[in-house]
Amino acid sequence: MHIRQRPIAVVLGTMTKMPFGGIVFITLQYLLGLKRLGFDVYYVEAHARTPSMFMTRDGGDGSEGAAAFINTVMTRFDLGNRWAFHALHHDGRCLGLSERALTKAYREAAFILNLHGATVPRAEHVETNRLVYVGTDPVAHEVEVYNGVQGTIDYLAPHCAFFTWGENYGNDDCGVPLCPPFEFVATRQPILLDLWEPFRGGRADTWTTIGNWRQLWRPVQLHGEMYHWSKHLEFLKFLDLPQRSAQPLELALGSLDEDGRRLLTANGWRIRESLDFTRDLNEYRRYIGASRAEFTVAKDQNIRLRSGWFSDRSASYLACGRPVVTQETGFSNILPTGEGLFAFSTMAEIEAAIDAINADYGRHCAAASRIAREYFDYRIVLPAMLEHLGSRCVGAGVA
Repeated sequence: MHIRQRPIAVVLGTMTKMPFGGIVFITLQYLLGLKRLGFDVYYVEAHARTPSMFMTRDGGDGSEGAAAFINTVMTRFDLGNRWAFHALHHDGRCLGLSERALTKAYREAAFILNLHGATVPRAEHVETNRLVYVGTDPVAHEVEVYNGVQGTIDYLAPHCAFFTWGENYGNDDCGVPLCPPFEFVATRQPILLDLWEPFRGGRADTWTTIGNWRQLWRPVQLHGEMYHWSKHLEFLKFLDLPQRSAQPLELALGSLDEDGRRLLTANGWRIRESLDFTRDLNEYRRYIGASRAEFTVAKDQNIRLRSGWFSDRSASYLACGRPVVTQETGFSNILPTGEGLFAFSTMAEIEAAIDAINADYGRHCAAASRIAREYFDYRIVLPAMLEHLGSRCVGAGVA
Protein backbone atom coordinates (compact mmCIF):
# COMPACT_ATOMS: atom_id res chain seq x y z
CA MET A 1 0.00 0.00 0.00
CA HIS A 2 1.32 3.44 -0.92
CA ILE A 3 1.70 5.73 2.08
CA ARG A 4 1.36 9.39 1.20
CA GLN A 5 4.28 11.42 2.53
CA ARG A 6 3.71 14.57 4.49
CA PRO A 7 4.45 17.67 2.40
CA ILE A 8 7.70 19.48 3.16
CA ALA A 9 7.91 23.14 4.22
CA VAL A 10 11.25 24.92 4.47
CA VAL A 11 11.57 28.10 6.54
CA LEU A 12 14.56 30.35 5.90
CA GLY A 13 15.26 32.46 8.99
CA THR A 14 17.77 34.46 11.02
CA MET A 15 17.54 33.26 14.62
CA THR A 16 21.30 33.19 15.13
CA LYS A 17 21.78 36.74 13.94
CA MET A 18 19.42 37.93 16.69
CA PRO A 19 19.14 35.05 19.21
CA PHE A 20 16.52 36.73 21.38
CA GLY A 21 13.04 35.73 22.48
CA GLY A 22 11.21 37.91 19.99
CA ILE A 23 12.91 36.68 16.82
CA VAL A 24 13.04 33.08 18.07
CA PHE A 25 9.31 32.94 18.75
CA ILE A 26 8.43 34.56 15.42
CA THR A 27 10.33 31.71 13.77
CA LEU A 28 9.17 28.92 16.08
CA GLN A 29 5.50 29.69 15.61
CA TYR A 30 5.79 29.35 11.84
CA LEU A 31 7.71 26.09 12.23
CA LEU A 32 5.49 24.57 14.90
CA GLY A 33 2.29 25.81 13.30
CA LEU A 34 3.17 24.26 9.94
CA LYS A 35 4.17 21.03 11.66
CA ARG A 36 0.82 20.83 13.44
CA LEU A 37 -0.93 21.43 10.12
CA GLY A 38 0.71 18.34 8.69
CA PHE A 39 4.03 19.44 7.20
CA ASP A 40 7.49 18.06 7.69
CA VAL A 41 9.26 21.32 8.53
CA TYR A 42 12.89 22.20 7.91
CA TYR A 43 14.60 25.26 9.35
CA VAL A 44 17.53 26.73 7.40
CA GLU A 45 19.83 29.71 7.85
CA ALA A 46 21.43 30.64 4.54
CA HIS A 47 21.47 34.41 4.96
CA ALA A 48 25.27 34.81 4.69
CA ARG A 49 25.34 37.09 7.75
CA THR A 50 28.03 36.65 10.34
CA PRO A 51 26.57 35.21 13.58
CA SER A 52 28.55 37.77 15.56
CA MET A 53 27.00 36.89 18.91
CA PHE A 54 28.48 33.39 18.62
CA MET A 55 31.99 34.37 17.57
CA THR A 56 34.78 33.35 19.92
CA ARG A 57 37.94 35.09 21.05
CA ASP A 58 40.11 32.53 19.28
CA GLY A 59 38.97 33.85 15.92
CA GLY A 60 36.20 31.36 15.25
CA ASP A 61 33.65 32.47 12.67
CA GLY A 62 30.69 31.64 14.93
CA SER A 63 29.31 28.81 12.80
CA GLU A 64 29.68 26.10 15.42
CA GLY A 65 28.03 28.21 18.11
CA ALA A 66 25.23 29.22 15.76
CA ALA A 67 24.61 25.60 14.81
CA ALA A 68 24.56 24.57 18.46
CA PHE A 69 22.00 27.28 19.23
CA ILE A 70 19.71 26.15 16.40
CA ASN A 71 20.03 22.53 17.50
CA THR A 72 19.10 23.45 21.08
CA VAL A 73 15.98 25.34 20.00
CA MET A 74 14.87 22.65 17.56
CA THR A 75 15.40 19.88 20.11
CA ARG A 76 13.67 21.77 22.92
CA PHE A 77 10.51 22.20 20.84
CA ASP A 78 10.47 18.70 19.37
CA LEU A 79 11.34 19.83 15.86
CA GLY A 80 13.98 17.15 15.42
CA ASN A 81 17.17 17.34 13.39
CA ARG A 82 15.71 18.88 10.26
CA TRP A 83 17.83 22.02 10.33
CA ALA A 84 20.87 23.48 8.64
CA PHE A 85 23.23 26.38 9.15
CA HIS A 86 24.81 27.12 5.78
CA ALA A 87 27.95 29.13 6.62
CA LEU A 88 27.89 31.30 3.51
CA HIS A 89 29.45 34.15 5.46
CA HIS A 90 32.66 32.15 5.81
CA ASP A 91 33.64 28.84 4.23
CA GLY A 92 30.31 27.57 2.91
CA ARG A 93 30.12 24.61 5.30
CA CYS A 94 26.71 23.09 5.88
CA LEU A 95 26.15 22.23 9.54
CA GLY A 96 23.23 20.11 10.66
CA LEU A 97 21.87 18.65 7.44
CA SER A 98 24.41 17.66 4.83
CA GLU A 99 24.48 19.85 1.75
CA ARG A 100 23.04 16.97 -0.24
CA ALA A 101 20.14 16.53 2.20
CA LEU A 102 19.53 20.29 2.22
CA THR A 103 19.40 20.42 -1.58
CA LYS A 104 16.92 17.52 -1.55
CA ALA A 105 14.71 19.36 0.96
CA TYR A 106 14.70 22.47 -1.22
CA ARG A 107 13.75 20.45 -4.32
CA GLU A 108 10.98 18.51 -2.62
CA ALA A 109 9.50 21.40 -0.62
CA ALA A 110 5.93 22.43 -1.26
CA PHE A 111 7.20 25.94 -0.54
CA ILE A 112 10.17 27.75 0.97
CA LEU A 113 9.29 30.66 3.26
CA ASN A 114 11.80 33.49 3.18
CA LEU A 115 10.96 34.77 6.64
CA HIS A 116 11.56 38.50 7.18
CA GLY A 117 12.68 38.57 3.54
CA ALA A 118 16.14 38.30 5.09
CA THR A 119 17.69 35.70 2.78
CA VAL A 120 18.97 36.69 -0.65
CA PRO A 121 17.59 34.10 -3.08
CA ARG A 122 20.04 31.52 -4.35
CA ALA A 123 19.66 29.21 -7.32
CA GLU A 124 18.67 26.28 -5.12
CA HIS A 125 15.91 28.34 -3.48
CA VAL A 126 14.23 29.35 -6.72
CA GLU A 127 14.77 26.24 -8.83
CA THR A 128 11.21 24.96 -8.28
CA ASN A 129 9.49 28.38 -8.28
CA ARG A 130 8.29 27.91 -4.71
CA LEU A 131 10.16 30.65 -2.84
CA VAL A 132 7.78 32.80 -0.79
CA TYR A 133 8.52 36.26 0.61
CA VAL A 134 7.21 36.93 4.14
CA GLY A 135 7.78 40.57 5.03
CA THR A 136 7.53 41.15 8.77
CA ASP A 137 8.61 44.80 8.54
CA PRO A 138 6.58 46.51 5.82
CA VAL A 139 7.40 49.77 4.01
CA ALA A 140 11.09 49.61 3.01
CA HIS A 141 10.95 47.09 0.18
CA GLU A 142 7.64 48.45 -1.12
CA VAL A 143 8.97 52.00 -1.23
CA GLU A 144 12.23 50.90 -2.86
CA VAL A 145 10.32 49.11 -5.63
CA TYR A 146 8.14 52.19 -6.13
CA ASN A 147 11.29 54.32 -6.32
CA GLY A 148 12.77 51.98 -8.91
CA VAL A 149 15.64 50.57 -6.84
CA GLN A 150 16.84 47.86 -9.20
CA GLY A 151 18.60 45.83 -6.52
CA THR A 152 15.36 45.42 -4.58
CA ILE A 153 13.39 44.58 -7.72
CA ASP A 154 15.94 41.92 -8.66
CA TYR A 155 15.87 40.53 -5.12
CA LEU A 156 12.07 40.20 -5.03
CA ALA A 157 11.60 38.89 -8.58
CA PRO A 158 12.48 35.21 -7.92
CA HIS A 159 9.72 34.81 -5.33
CA CYS A 160 6.44 33.21 -6.38
CA ALA A 161 4.26 34.88 -3.74
CA PHE A 162 4.49 37.85 -1.38
CA PHE A 163 3.12 38.34 2.11
CA THR A 164 3.31 41.43 4.32
CA TRP A 165 2.54 42.15 7.95
CA GLY A 166 1.28 45.52 6.70
CA GLU A 167 -2.38 44.54 6.91
CA ASN A 168 -3.73 47.91 5.80
CA TYR A 169 -1.81 47.61 2.51
CA GLY A 170 -3.96 48.55 -0.48
CA ASN A 171 -6.65 50.32 1.55
CA ASP A 172 -7.55 53.91 0.68
CA ASP A 173 -5.96 55.36 3.83
CA CYS A 174 -2.67 53.47 3.42
CA GLY A 175 0.26 55.49 2.08
CA VAL A 176 2.52 52.53 1.36
CA PRO A 177 2.69 52.49 -2.45
CA LEU A 178 1.48 49.59 -4.51
CA CYS A 179 4.42 48.11 -6.37
CA PRO A 180 3.39 45.94 -9.32
CA PRO A 181 4.20 43.36 -10.51
CA PHE A 182 4.65 42.30 -6.87
CA GLU A 183 1.25 41.64 -5.29
CA PHE A 184 1.60 41.74 -1.51
CA VAL A 185 -1.01 39.84 0.50
CA ALA A 186 -1.72 40.76 4.12
CA THR A 187 -0.92 38.34 6.92
CA ARG A 188 0.14 38.51 10.57
CA GLN A 189 2.16 36.65 13.20
CA PRO A 190 0.74 33.16 13.81
CA ILE A 191 0.43 32.40 17.53
CA LEU A 192 0.45 29.04 19.29
CA LEU A 193 -1.58 29.83 22.37
CA ASP A 194 -0.24 26.89 24.35
CA LEU A 195 3.27 28.38 24.19
CA TRP A 196 2.04 31.41 26.15
CA GLU A 197 -0.74 30.20 28.41
CA PRO A 198 1.60 28.64 31.03
CA PHE A 199 3.23 32.04 31.49
CA ARG A 200 0.04 33.91 32.24
CA GLY A 201 -0.38 35.38 35.68
CA GLY A 202 2.00 36.96 38.10
CA ARG A 203 2.10 40.30 39.83
CA ALA A 204 0.60 42.29 36.94
CA ASP A 205 1.31 45.67 38.51
CA THR A 206 3.59 47.23 35.88
CA TRP A 207 2.91 48.17 32.28
CA THR A 208 5.85 47.09 30.13
CA THR A 209 7.19 46.67 26.64
CA ILE A 210 10.32 45.20 25.05
CA GLY A 211 12.19 46.85 22.21
CA ASN A 212 15.06 49.03 21.10
CA TRP A 213 15.61 52.69 21.81
CA ARG A 214 17.78 54.30 19.16
CA GLN A 215 18.24 52.68 15.71
CA LEU A 216 19.14 55.33 13.19
CA TRP A 217 19.43 53.08 10.15
CA ARG A 218 16.83 52.18 7.50
CA PRO A 219 15.05 55.50 6.88
CA VAL A 220 13.15 55.59 3.59
CA GLN A 221 12.27 58.50 1.32
CA LEU A 222 8.94 58.71 -0.48
CA HIS A 223 7.67 61.66 -2.51
CA GLY A 224 10.54 63.74 -1.15
CA GLU A 225 9.68 63.05 2.50
CA MET A 226 11.76 61.03 4.97
CA TYR A 227 10.17 58.28 7.07
CA HIS A 228 12.11 57.00 10.06
CA TRP A 229 12.75 53.60 11.63
CA SER A 230 13.92 54.31 15.18
CA LYS A 231 11.22 54.07 17.84
CA HIS A 232 12.92 56.52 20.19
CA LEU A 233 11.49 59.33 18.05
CA GLU A 234 7.98 58.19 18.95
CA PHE A 235 8.67 57.54 22.63
CA LEU A 236 9.93 61.12 22.90
CA LYS A 237 6.50 62.40 21.89
CA PHE A 238 5.03 60.80 25.02
CA LEU A 239 8.01 61.27 27.30
CA ASP A 240 6.04 62.66 30.24
CA LEU A 241 3.44 59.88 30.33
CA PRO A 242 4.70 58.52 33.71
CA GLN A 243 4.18 61.96 35.22
CA ARG A 244 0.55 61.92 34.06
CA SER A 245 -0.29 58.50 35.48
CA ALA A 246 0.14 56.68 38.77
CA GLN A 247 0.60 53.52 36.71
CA PRO A 248 4.19 52.14 36.85
CA LEU A 249 5.62 52.10 33.31
CA GLU A 250 8.71 50.07 32.40
CA LEU A 251 10.70 49.90 29.17
CA ALA A 252 12.92 46.85 28.62
CA LEU A 253 15.29 48.23 26.02
CA GLY A 254 18.29 47.47 23.91
CA SER A 255 20.33 50.04 21.98
CA LEU A 256 19.95 52.47 24.89
CA ASP A 257 22.81 54.91 25.48
CA GLU A 258 23.47 56.67 28.76
CA ASP A 259 21.92 59.94 27.61
CA GLY A 260 18.72 58.12 26.71
CA ARG A 261 18.68 56.31 30.04
CA ARG A 262 19.05 59.55 32.00
CA LEU A 263 16.32 61.24 29.98
CA LEU A 264 13.84 58.41 30.48
CA THR A 265 14.48 57.92 34.19
CA ALA A 266 14.28 61.67 34.80
CA ASN A 267 10.76 61.55 33.38
CA GLY A 268 9.65 58.66 35.56
CA TRP A 269 10.16 55.62 33.31
CA ARG A 270 11.46 52.43 34.84
CA ILE A 271 14.25 51.04 32.68
CA ARG A 272 15.41 47.47 32.34
CA GLU A 273 18.16 46.12 30.11
CA SER A 274 16.40 43.77 27.69
CA LEU A 275 19.48 41.56 27.34
CA ASP A 276 19.04 40.61 31.00
CA PHE A 277 16.26 38.20 30.08
CA THR A 278 15.42 38.09 26.35
CA ARG A 279 18.03 35.41 25.58
CA ASP A 280 16.24 33.05 27.98
CA LEU A 281 13.05 31.89 26.24
CA ASN A 282 11.20 31.17 29.46
CA GLU A 283 12.21 34.45 31.07
CA TYR A 284 11.10 36.31 27.94
CA ARG A 285 7.64 34.75 28.15
CA ARG A 286 7.51 35.14 31.93
CA TYR A 287 8.24 38.87 31.65
CA ILE A 288 5.36 39.36 29.22
CA GLY A 289 2.96 37.18 31.19
CA ALA A 290 3.68 38.93 34.51
CA SER A 291 3.12 42.41 33.04
CA ARG A 292 -0.12 44.21 33.75
CA ALA A 293 -0.42 45.31 30.12
CA GLU A 294 1.73 46.56 27.28
CA PHE A 295 2.23 50.21 26.41
CA THR A 296 4.35 50.74 23.32
CA VAL A 297 4.91 52.83 20.23
CA ALA A 298 5.48 51.95 16.58
CA LYS A 299 7.87 53.13 13.90
CA ASP A 300 7.28 56.44 12.14
CA GLN A 301 7.24 54.60 8.79
CA ASN A 302 4.26 52.50 9.82
CA ILE A 303 2.46 55.30 11.64
CA ARG A 304 2.42 58.03 9.02
CA LEU A 305 2.01 55.66 6.07
CA ARG A 306 -0.64 53.63 7.97
CA SER A 307 0.77 50.30 6.88
CA GLY A 308 -1.37 48.35 9.34
CA TRP A 309 1.69 46.67 10.89
CA PHE A 310 1.09 45.01 14.25
CA SER A 311 3.88 43.78 16.50
CA ASP A 312 4.52 40.08 17.08
CA ARG A 313 5.42 41.06 20.64
CA SER A 314 2.04 42.76 21.15
CA ALA A 315 0.39 39.59 19.84
CA SER A 316 2.31 37.71 22.54
CA TYR A 317 0.95 40.02 25.24
CA LEU A 318 -2.56 39.34 23.95
CA ALA A 319 -1.86 35.59 24.01
CA CYS A 320 -0.90 35.94 27.67
CA GLY A 321 -4.22 37.65 28.36
CA ARG A 322 -2.59 41.04 28.80
CA PRO A 323 -4.21 44.16 27.30
CA VAL A 324 -2.24 46.20 24.78
CA VAL A 325 -2.14 49.97 24.20
CA THR A 326 -0.13 50.65 21.07
CA GLN A 327 0.34 53.40 18.52
CA GLU A 328 -2.07 53.47 15.60
CA THR A 329 -0.64 52.24 12.29
CA GLY A 330 -3.96 51.57 10.57
CA PHE A 331 -4.29 48.17 12.24
CA SER A 332 -7.62 49.23 13.73
CA ASN A 333 -9.09 48.80 10.24
CA ILE A 334 -8.50 45.07 10.70
CA LEU A 335 -8.33 44.23 14.41
CA PRO A 336 -11.02 45.10 16.97
CA THR A 337 -10.06 47.90 19.35
CA GLY A 338 -11.57 49.46 22.44
CA GLU A 339 -11.62 46.33 24.58
CA GLY A 340 -8.38 44.48 25.36
CA LEU A 341 -6.60 46.31 22.54
CA PHE A 342 -6.37 50.10 22.13
CA ALA A 343 -4.89 52.16 19.31
CA PHE A 344 -3.68 55.67 20.12
CA SER A 345 -2.40 58.74 18.32
CA THR A 346 -2.53 61.29 21.15
CA MET A 347 -1.60 61.50 24.81
CA ALA A 348 -5.27 61.89 25.73
CA GLU A 349 -6.06 58.58 24.03
CA ILE A 350 -3.28 56.85 25.98
CA GLU A 351 -4.58 58.18 29.30
CA ALA A 352 -8.14 57.18 28.44
CA ALA A 353 -7.05 53.65 27.49
CA ILE A 354 -5.07 53.17 30.72
CA ASP A 355 -8.02 54.40 32.78
CA ALA A 356 -10.45 52.11 30.93
CA ILE A 357 -8.26 49.02 31.42
CA ASN A 358 -7.65 49.70 35.10
CA ALA A 359 -11.35 50.34 35.71
CA ASP A 360 -12.32 46.83 34.52
CA TYR A 361 -9.10 44.89 34.30
CA GLY A 362 -10.59 41.40 34.17
CA ARG A 363 -12.86 42.25 31.25
CA HIS A 364 -9.98 43.68 29.23
CA CYS A 365 -7.75 40.68 29.97
CA ALA A 366 -10.51 38.38 28.71
CA ALA A 367 -10.89 40.52 25.60
CA ALA A 368 -7.14 40.39 24.96
CA SER A 369 -7.26 36.59 25.08
CA ARG A 370 -10.24 36.55 22.75
CA ILE A 371 -8.44 38.70 20.16
CA ALA A 372 -5.42 36.39 20.28
CA ARG A 373 -7.63 33.36 19.80
CA GLU A 374 -9.86 34.78 17.07
CA TYR A 375 -7.28 36.69 15.01
CA PHE A 376 -3.77 35.35 15.68
CA ASP A 377 -4.21 31.61 16.28
CA TYR A 378 -1.99 29.71 13.82
CA ARG A 379 -5.04 27.68 12.76
CA ILE A 380 -6.48 30.89 11.33
CA VAL A 381 -3.35 32.66 10.04
CA LEU A 382 -1.47 29.82 8.36
CA PRO A 383 -4.35 28.15 6.47
CA ALA A 384 -5.12 31.53 4.85
CA MET A 385 -1.50 31.69 3.67
CA LEU A 386 -1.61 28.10 2.43
CA GLU A 387 -4.79 28.73 0.47
CA HIS A 388 -3.09 31.59 -1.35
CA LEU A 389 0.06 29.57 -1.94
CA GLY A 390 -1.92 26.73 -3.50
CA SER A 391 -2.64 28.95 -6.47
CA ARG A 392 0.74 30.70 -6.64
CA CYS A 393 3.49 28.13 -6.16
CA VAL A 394 3.99 25.86 -9.14
CA GLY A 395 3.01 22.31 -8.18
CA ALA A 396 3.02 23.23 -4.52
CA GLY A 397 0.18 20.96 -3.53
CA VAL A 398 -0.70 23.00 -0.44
CA ALA A 399 -4.26 24.00 -1.20
